[in-house]
Amino acid sequence: MPALGVAQDTGKLVRWLKAEGDKVAKGEPVMEVETDKVTVEVEAPEDGVLGGVRAAEGEDVPVGEVVAYVLAPGEEAPEADEEKERPVPAPVAATPAEGDGDGAPARAPRRRLASPKARRIAQERGVDLDRLSGSGPGGAIVAADLPRADAPEAPAVGRLWARMAEHVTESWQTVPHFYLQREVDASRLLAWRAHTVARPGYEGATLTDLLVKVAAESLTRHRGINASWRDGSIERASHVNVGIAVAVEDGLIVPVVHDANRLKLRELIERRAELVEAARAGSLGPDDVSRGTFTISNLGARGAIDVFQPIVNAPQAAILAVGAVTERVVPVDGKAGIRPMLSLTVAFDHRVVTGATGADFVETLAALVEEPAGLVE
Repeated sequence: MPALGVAQDTGKLVRWLKAEGDKVAKGEPVMEVETDKVTVEVEAPEDGVLGGVRAAEGEDVPVGEVVAYVLAPGEEAPEADEEKERPVPAPVAATPAEGDGDGAPARAPRRRLASPKARRIAQERGVDLDRLSGSGPGGAIVAADLPRADAPEAPAVGRLWARMAEHVTESWQTVPHFYLQREVDASRLLAWRAHTVARPGYEGATLTDLLVKVAAESLTRHRGINASWRDGSIERASHVNVGIAVAVEDGLIVPVVHDANRLKLRELIERRAELVEAARAGSLGPDDVSRGTFTISNLGARGAIDVFQPIVNAPQAAILAVGAVTERVVPVDGKAGIRPMLSLTVAFDHRVVTGATGADFVETLAALVEEPAGLVE
């Protein structure tokens, strides 16, 4: 099982693309693996024959554990006890998984850790233990974790949603947040977008694209914001990689526009569109969601959200929240005037950013939104 992410401990084997005994070529996809962020195809490392399958579809497998072998002609896979595998808990007392017909049975699902009382109650009520979270030692399910007999069973959440919940909880509990907010005149930003979409090849440009451009330039000028908190120290990033929060059916994912400060606007627009489409199609690769140094969450497109306070996407040092553009009465040359106004809120990790450096960054961000002339291509 390959490591497809920095914090990945296990991978779920979604399905085999090749069967036991099939010939495979180096670089040919042999299985689909799901991590907490993406589902990817894993390729054969060499030419040969797929054999010695050790994992069944739907099984969570620890990173580094053998799932199968690519064998040379006439070669046989070693027995499981020769691999020094981790101890596997006893399988659930149910119908064992069927073999593939060529001799190597798929390993039975691992038994969910639960107390005897919890197992008995679950059996009586017809509750699936695999759909519950445990509050006992080591995550074991105890009787108190079981829903009441008259209560509907809560729907299980997917791996992506579970990881999102875990990540935002950890970020909220461990990052000392502080927020700086600024309301800016979006007249020039809207004019920039209108100018951009009128050009051939730029029709798909969004306000998010322009804000990525603005944020990337601001981060280039304020390198202290383009940083993270790791292992008790500040780590300055050498690249400006801007993540964009994208809502998908089973949670939230943040694909990353790498080297956003070095991309031409058209390249940035195309890359953002590719990432958002891949996120919604569930086809992002590991590199598409890795190495982000700053995040933008734009809820303005949903219309009714003027301002909100985001949670820092740890270990990053800052995240920008963007509200809707709304017409408001504001002072214009000493008189009341109507202008399209935009609320920008930046959440910072106070271990990395001070109030003064955060304010300088927000000032640059606001200035570039109100006058982006130097960024217009």
